[in-house]
Amino acid sequence: MKKLLFLCVSLFFVANCFSQKIKIVADSIHSSMRGLSVVDNNVAWVSGSNGTVGRTIDGGKTWKWMTVKGFEKNDFRDIEAFDKKTAIIMAVAEPAYILRTEDGGETWKVVFENKTKGMFLDAMEFWNDQSGIVIGDPINSRFFIGRTFDGGKTWRDIPEEFKPVADSGEACFASSGTNIRKLNRSEAVFVSGGLSSHIFIRDKKILLPIVQGTESTGANSIAIKKEKTIIVVGGNFLKKDDTAKNCAISEDGGYTWLSPKVSPTGYRSCVEYLNKNKWITCGLNGVDISNNNGINWQNISSESFHVCRKAKKGNAVFFAGNGKLGKLVDW
Repeated sequence: MKKLLFLCVSLFFVANCFSQKIKIVADSIHSSMRGLSVVDNNVAWVSGSNGTVGRTIDGGKTWKWMTVKGFEKNDFRDIEAFDKKTAIIMAVAEPAYILRTEDGGETWKVVFENKTKGMFLDAMEFWNDQSGIVIGDPINSRFFIGRTFDGGKTWRDIPEEFKPVADSGEACFASSGTNIRKLNRSEAVFVSGGLSSHIFIRDKKILLPIVQGTESTGANSIAIKKEKTIIVVGGNFLKKDDTAKNCAISEDGGYTWLSPKVSPTGYRSCVEYLNKNKWITCGLNGVDISNNNGINWQNISSESFHVCRKAKKGNAVFFAGNGKLGKLVDW
């Protein structure tokens, strides 16, 4: 009887995973897209290389594409959207820029510029429509952190002594705009990679059980469920099919970690919490889903994507990658 019950549960898990499919909603786009922000079931924004920004207001049926004037060669690795008119985009490399639009992308205003040698922004996160944070690679061995309290209209560096200290060869990956996330209403946590890979939470720096030791290894993305359950994904982006130490799970807010019983099926650049015990992750060789808080992962697609994001208000889930966008259906 116990074996029969286990078999039934296993078959239900597999059937439930395979009922979820990814529909390609846009392709042949001349951009590698890593920035994605889903406002609700209708409104989503995406950003990427070649100064590209896209927006849908009908749930992905149609997209408006734009190239930001004067930034045609910039790579916008992250985007934060507040509604169908207002969004913020982040251009990563030296000089680093953050731009803001209030008219649906018709015009953009530079709200942050930093020409410091070695400057490289990685990701943004917002607690609400006013308070946000941006993180960048270390300069003089300290991670760059900037804050906004007016919806991204102005930005300010935090004092140097409060910037977290990085190990030699440690940095962040600007792979999906999700290596920093809000932990609660006032705090954010972030993950690093490279020669060492940590989670930075409050005043603690905790080593992650993620593959590390080279410039292409480490944690890429973090997602959080109700402050306590945290999942981190990553791996080695030069070995897209390698499943060794590509995912870690914490059930106590990031202080202790365990590994999945069944890992995602390769390097993963983004993880997102969906609902209940369900999470989704994507990378260069496909998409995996878990229905039990990351303990077991099941591959549902071989489509390559850099980022996956769920609607802030709603249940729409979109994906973005090299030249294409996807949407999760039947979940």
